[in-house]
Amino acid sequence: MIRYALQCDEGHGFEGWFSSSEDYESQEARGLVECPECGSVAVTRAVMAPAVRTSRSRETSTNGEPDMEAVARKVRAHIRKNYDYVGPDFASEARAIHEGEKPERLIYGETTPEERAKLAEDGVPCAPLPEPFAPTPPKKAN
Repeated sequence: MIRYALQCDEGHGFEGWFSSSEDYESQEARGLVECPECGSVAVTRAVMAPAVRTSRSRETSTNGEPDMEAVARKVRAHIRKNYDYVGPDFASEARAIHEGEKPERLIYGETTPEERAKLAEDGVPCAPLPEPFAPTPPKKAN
């Protein structure tokens, strides 16, 4: 896993985790890397300082680097346990919760880049999850 410091054309800084530099470049070319604050897809890699390890690091691989697969598994499990999956209705559900039309709760689902940009423009808090951290949709009951 590679961690990039990213910055949008509005100057907002954020981080993104990618399985490889090619994965970042592919997602960036398809407009899938976007600013969690404003929804802009005009994103570039920012200058990064090297990571400094401390004795507080808990998740490590055999080479001493953070084991991002283990961290990603924990994040996915946390989301599945604590958030409601709303599927492709994410934008309308998030807006309804934000406007007080539905009870406040934690949700996750899918949305288009255009819907995410409109949510950001309207002040509805949401952020895309980087691919390794996004849980798969729950299986439908038969």
